[in-house]
Amino acid sequence: MADEPAGARENLPPRSAPTEARGLLAGMRIRKKLIVLHTVFSLVLAGILWLALQPAVRQVVLRAEEHESRLALAALLAAMDAGIEQPPMRRFAERLGPDVTIRWGTAEQLGIPSEIAAGAMPREVAAHTDAQGRGAAAVALADGGFVSVSAMQDTARAAVVRLYALMTVALLAVYALVAAALEIFVLPRHVYEPIRAILAADRAVAEGRRNEETVPDSAIPADELGEIMRSRNASIAALRRNELDLADALARLEDVATDLKRKNHLLEMARQNLADADRLASLGMMSAGVAHELNTPLAVLKGLVEKLNADAEAPSAERRSLSATEAALMLRVLGRLERLSESLLDFARVRPPSSRQTCLRPLVDEAWTLVSLDRNAANVRIANNLDPVLSAWCDGDRTVQVLVNLLRNATDALDGTPDARIEVGGADSIRDGRRWVSITIADNGPGIDAAVLPRLFQPFASTRLDSRGTGLGLAVSEGIVREHGGVLLARNRTDGRGAIFEIMLPAEPA
Repeated sequence: MADEPAGARENLPPRSAPTEARGLLAGMRIRKKLIVLHTVFSLVLAGILWLALQPAVRQVVLRAEEHESRLALAALLAAMDAGIEQPPMRRFAERLGPDVTIRWGTAEQLGIPSEIAAGAMPREVAAHTDAQGRGAAAVALADGGFVSVSAMQDTARAAVVRLYALMTVALLAVYALVAAALEIFVLPRHVYEPIRAILAADRAVAEGRRNEETVPDSAIPADELGEIMRSRNASIAALRRNELDLADALARLEDVATDLKRKNHLLEMARQNLADADRLASLGMMSAGVAHELNTPLAVLKGLVEKLNADAEAPSAERRSLSATEAALMLRVLGRLERLSESLLDFARVRPPSSRQTCLRPLVDEAWTLVSLDRNAANVRIANNLDPVLSAWCDGDRTVQVLVNLLRNATDALDGTPDARIEVGGADSIRDGRRWVSITIADNGPGIDAAVLPRLFQPFASTRLDSRGTGLGLAVSEGIVREHGGVLLARNRTDGRGAIFEIMLPAEPA
């Protein structure tokens, strides 16, 4: 196209490969198809007319030749009746004309049908067709023989040829007139122009010319092609409406996405503020707990210091040093304050675990060794039932810290319990498509108070606020397990005799 913009062909969608033509006319253009169809139709019509007229025309020619043969046979019989007995055939035939043939013989020799020969009476004329396909007349003689006269009507046969030629010329003329009328008056306006309009509109769609992609109503005929064009225009209009709706939906989606992003930002800020508020609340609760925890050891230290101060003001004879019991009490109080400080530091700092595949049974043994040095565990029996090959993806040192806190908590709960014992077990399981390892620490103590169980892992939730408990051990342990991606659970035994703590850790890296 001369007016095609530069680069337009590069932007056109790739044309699909032409489908394989099926049939004799599938690969032709419409005009060629119509010419072929016109020609075939005319030839078929000529053949039908020839087949229809040929028997009738042949019958007319045969009747004319039979009539001529009858006349010649009548002349021959008249000559015979005049006393001329069987004149020479050649001389009589020359007298009748060159187109007349006279023959004598039997019925078989003359080609007379047997049914005619069987019923023939002497001097009775019968019509038949000779071996050359000409009309003939035969008569039976008194001696049982036959005489046959055949006449050739060259004029009639020439007229038949002229008739066939005239019919052919007339058919060709009619075909030419019909083809000319179609090509001049019908096809250009009602076929070619609508097809060109559809092709032009399709090119406009491919080239992105939106104002030319539908066929104008003035170019749409009122026939089947017009229905196709109107259906195409409706499809294009529906497609453009869908495109506008899609663009509008995308714009709204972009607005929603922007609003969602803004809300997410606000939500993140609110979450941070909530976390800060949680930290402040935890700090307030921790401060109250620390104050409560410090009251008892400070009161003990204050009493001992006041006693030492009073002894210092007394006369030398009345002064005395602290007793062994009082010194041990002061040492325990100072240890309590030291442990409280360490627990607060562990609770406050966040140390990401350095995880690796770690065997769990040795960790339990190490934790119990530490607990037995720091606790009066002589009356407590422990059973480490962990499988030696059971392992988890964890930080060994920090897991030992969790086990120490849980074993220490169980040991404290078993104080004064006859036949005190702790059982450590383990198992692995598949949950949500991931393998987990659980460690259970069960004791046969009094169990966990139902009022304390819902807030057991909160700071300072311990019920043993004395020189042994800080109220931070379980909170620190729960935080360490959570940092590993696991969970720490607590429940009472179903038989009501003791508590069970369960540590669930991932068996393999996420």
